[in-house]
Amino acid sequence: MQPGDISVVICAYTLDRWSDIQRAIGSVASQRSPVHETILVVDHNDDLMRRAVDELAGITVVANREERGLSGARNSGVALARGEVVAFLDDDAAAAPDWSECLAAGYTDGSVLGVGGKSEAAWVEGRPAWFPAEFDWVVGCSYVGMPAERASVRNMIGSNMSLRRAVFEQVGGFDSRIGRVGANPVGCEETELCIRAVAAWPEGQIVYEPMAHVTHTVPASRGSWRYFRSRCLAEGRSKAVVARLAGRRAGLATERSYVRRVLPSAVARDLRIALTQRRRDPAVRALAVVAGLGLTTLGFLRGMSTERAVALSPERVT
Repeated sequence: MQPGDISVVICAYTLDRWSDIQRAIGSVASQRSPVHETILVVDHNDDLMRRAVDELAGITVVANREERGLSGARNSGVALARGEVVAFLDDDAAAAPDWSECLAAGYTDGSVLGVGGKSEAAWVEGRPAWFPAEFDWVVGCSYVGMPAERASVRNMIGSNMSLRRAVFEQVGGFDSRIGRVGANPVGCEETELCIRAVAAWPEGQIVYEPMAHVTHTVPASRGSWRYFRSRCLAEGRSKAVVARLAGRRAGLATERSYVRRVLPSAVARDLRIALTQRRRDPAVRALAVVAGLGLTTLGFLRGMSTERAVALSPERVT
C-alpha cells in the first residue's frame, strides 16, 4: 500500500469554519507523499458549496447526496473515491506531513481493514484546568487510556481514520441513524461501521497507529461545562443505538474496559494530587470524571428506553 492509493474525504457543513477547512485541505496537499485525491463534501449548505467551488483548486468538491448529516456526507465522499483506501479527516483538523505514509504503512498486513491515527486536541484558549484528559473523546480527540503504540482496537476516532474501499463495497456505508448532524454533538457512526466490518471479516482487524497524527482544533466553546454535559449525554444515547444495532457485547466492550480500568485510575490519581499538594484543580477534575461517567450512563439509559419503545412500536410489528 502506498499513499498514492489513498483518497481523502473531508466533510464540511458551515462557512464559520472556512479557515479551518482551508487548513485541513492544505495539510493534505502538503503531505510528504501525495495522496491519490482529496474530496470535500459539503453537507447541504449552498453558500459554502459556491465558495468552495469558486476558491478551492486541485480538489474535488461535491454536495452531500444523502440526507443531512456527517454519515451521509461521508457516504457521498466514499461513492466518488477511487483510491484503494478511503481516509477521513475532520474539517477542523490538520494532518502531520507524514500522515499519509503512516496510514499506508498500517495496511502492510492484508488482514487490516482500517487504520486510524492519533487526534491531538489543540485547545484554542488552552485546556480548562477542570477538563480531564480521559474525556478528550468529548471534543473528538484521542484520550488517556488509548494505546500508546500500534494496536488492534474495536474502532477508530472519526476525525482521523481510514478504511479499505472494499469494506464499504462489502458491508455498506455509515449508518445515518447515528452520527453528527450539524453542531448536534452525537456520534458513534464509525464505531458501528467498524464492528460491522469485523463481523464480515472475522479474521480482520482495525488498527490504531498513533504515528498517523493530526491536530484537532478545539474552540473555547467546547471547553465549557455545558458542552461537556451535552456531549456526554449524546454519547450515551449514541451507544444505546450501537448496542441495539451491533449487540451489547460488541457495542460496549471497549466502554467496559474504559470504565473499569481508566476512570478509577484517573479519579484516584487526581484525588491523591489534590490531597498531597493541597490543590483544587485536581479535585475538580476527579469530580468531572465522575460526573462525565454519570451523564454518559444516564444518556445510555435514556437511549435504551427510546430504543425499546421503537422496537415495540406498532409500526415495527410485521
